[in-house]
Amino acid sequence: MAPSLLHPPSQLSHAAALQLSQQAPAVLRSSPSTVSASPLSALFSASESPELWTKYENLLLSCLRTGDERAAHQCLERLVARFGNDNERVMAFKGLLKEADAENNGQLELVLKEYDQILSDNDTNIPITKRRIALLRSLGRVSDAASSLVRLLEFSPTDAEAWSELAEIYLTQGLYAQAIYALEEVLILAPNAWNIHARLGEMQYMAATASGAGAGPYRKYLAEALKRFARSIELCDDYLRGYYGLKLVTSEVLGDSAGSTKQNGADEFSLPDPATIERLNELATAKLSEIVRHAAARDPGWCGYDELEVAAARELLTKDASALPGVVR
Repeated sequence: MAPSLLHPPSQLSHAAALQLSQQAPAVLRSSPSTVSASPLSALFSASESPELWTKYENLLLSCLRTGDERAAHQCLERLVARFGNDNERVMAFKGLLKEADAENNGQLELVLKEYDQILSDNDTNIPITKRRIALLRSLGRVSDAASSLVRLLEFSPTDAEAWSELAEIYLTQGLYAQAIYALEEVLILAPNAWNIHARLGEMQYMAATASGAGAGPYRKYLAEALKRFARSIELCDDYLRGYYGLKLVTSEVLGDSAGSTKQNGADEFSLPDPATIERLNELATAKLSEIVRHAAARDPGWCGYDELEVAAARELLTKDASALPGVVR
């Protein structure tokens, strides 16, 4: 299926983003360069719709991803003409283009100072706050970015995007418990988000297999990861990352000679019995094999998977198959 300008380009592959950015000349020619907000002017000018501005925003982002800054500036000019320079979203897009135009860290620091000035006048400007946090992170000031996110969440505790970003920052610092807590906040806000369930499972699996994890935390994190991956594929039965994670966790448990599957009375984090884990492993293997086979053949309805994720699944299956003769269950 061809990518759409109505969908956020951040969720698209690089190839799909390039395909969208190549549409820029045609989109800019066929769309009105200005649209008046006046009801009287609207009688004699092109019609306006929310989709038009969504297209301009997403086209701007796609063009920046692929290096077409000229088209990105043209999209920005149309947004400025319609909404003005004081619109918070427009201010954030202007800052983003300045970041893209910057040639060194010194110029990025100047952009950061502009963000600070804007926030000193209006500290509730959420789009600029998020751009400032992203810029801090890109400059390597991770601790400052995390502190800014914490302050943002004190002001806006239901911002799922901010919680997710904070979780990723904590993860890069090896703070697994904090990262898991932050992502659990996302699930409170979006309980049926299968990708977040899978991402939380990945974090818990990393926490379980990190060096220094004791037997108790190891068993706890594996049990929680298993639950998250299972919930992920329950919500979306073709989600590759969910099955990939399920395969990793069940293989880890089945290959653990220390007996992590032993039940521990009323232990809240006890794992299922070995027979159940074996069946889950077989289910994950079968589904991953099906996804890899159909995606490789580009069968209709199976073309939306990321190529790198499919390659990783293929590698995992190959590794599992080569290890079968020597695995002790």
